[in-house]
Amino acid sequence: MSGFGSSKMSEVLYYIEKEEIIDDLSHWVELREIRNELEHDYPDDLAKALQNLQFCINSFKVLKKYYFNAVNFAGKYL
Repeated sequence: MSGFGSSKMSEVLYYIEKEEIIDDLSHWVELREIRNELEHDYPDDLAKALQNLQFCINSFKVLKKYYFNAVNFAGKYL
């Protein structure tokens, strides 16, 4: 495999989970949804925004692991 060769995000996510870059697709999707909420919405509910931010902070180690998994995967093909 020399890359993922797909333009559909669902297929790319399938491959990155299969290649063990991410270990839990549902967690990745949740992180992405919360990130989008924080990035694009102006929260009317400050408590919810703070809860989402805390979730991201608590997920830092997982995100760091995903990052290094992606770097290692890319290193195989560069």
